[in-house]
Amino acid sequence: MGGKQSASVALPPGARLVLPVMAATGGSGRSTVAYLLAGAMAAGGTGTVVLDTAPRLSSPWPAWTLGQEAGGLAVLPPDRPLTRSQVRSAAARRPAGRGAAWQVLTDGRDWHCPPLALPQDPAAWLQLAAIGGWQAVIADTAHPVAHDILDARCAGRTGQTRAWCELPYAVPVLCAAATASGVQALQQAVMALHADGMPLQRTVAVLVAQNDGRLPAVVRAGATMLTSRTAAVVHLPHDPHIRAHGLRMASRLRPRTRQAAHLLAQAVLTVAGATWGMPLPEAPRPAPLAVVSPASAASAASPVSHASRSL
Repeated sequence: MGGKQSASVALPPGARLVLPVMAATGGSGRSTVAYLLAGAMAAGGTGTVVLDTAPRLSSPWPAWTLGQEAGGLAVLPPDRPLTRSQVRSAAARRPAGRGAAWQVLTDGRDWHCPPLALPQDPAAWLQLAAIGGWQAVIADTAHPVAHDILDARCAGRTGQTRAWCELPYAVPVLCAAATASGVQALQQAVMALHADGMPLQRTVAVLVAQNDGRLPAVVRAGATMLTSRTAAVVHLPHDPHIRAHGLRMASRLRPRTRQAAHLLAQAVLTVAGATWGMPLPEAPRPAPLAVVSPASAASAASPVSHASRSL
C-alpha cells in the first residue's frame, strides 16, 4: 500500500481499537480478512496484533508461524505477571511494507502437543493485548455468530458475540462468502444481531468473493440490504494467491486486493470516528480479571487469563 493511503489509517497515540472478525459459518474468509486488515492497519503506522482464538488444530495461523522464533501463547507463564517484552516476543511477526510490521499471537506448537486451554472471555484477550501495548487488536474468532446469539439467549447468559461487541472501542467485522448460501447465512446473522440489540450501526460487513467475475444477483441484492442495516459493506475480490498460499501470502497480492484491504481499514476508522469522535479517546486500562467460581477455572488455567490478571 502506498504511503499516501497508509497515512489515512493510522490511529492517534494512546487510542486502541478492538476489531473482532466474526462469521456465521466456516469458510467465510474470516482469517483472510483478519490477515489483510492487520496488514492495512500496520502499514499506516499502527501497532497491530492478530489474536488467534481458535484451537491449534482448527486454525490456519500456527502453520503460518512455522520457522519463526516466537514461542506463541504456550510460552507465556501462567503463574506470574507478564511484561510487555515477554508478550511481544511470544508473537510472530509479519512485514507490512515500508518498514512496518504486525504480529500474531497463536499456539504455534507441533500438532501432537497437548491442547492449550484458551479462555472464552474476550476481556482476557483484550487484557493480553493491552499488556503487549498494541493499538489495533484484531481478533480472529471461531464461534458461529447466529448460533452463539441464540444459544446465549436460551441459556440466559452473555454470549461471545455480545462480549466481543461490548469491549471498549470495538468495531465488529462480520464476514461471509460472496455466494448465495454465504449471503443467506450473513443475513440470518444480521437478523440475530438486530433482534438481540447488537451494535449493527458500528458493524462492518465484508463479502469475500470466491472467484473472478461479476457477483451473482443474489449477492448484489444482499449487499444492498446490508448497506442499510450495517455501518459499511466492503467487497473483497478473489485473489488466486490467497487461494494458492493461504496465510503464507507473499507480496504478489493483486493491487485490487490491497486496495480492498485499505478500504476496509478506512471503513473501520470511519465507523470509529462516527461513534466516538476523532481523534479517538485514549484507551482505558482494562480491569484485572479474577477467578470467581469453579466454572471459570478452566479458562484460568490458560496463560492468557493468568497474564491478564497482571494488569
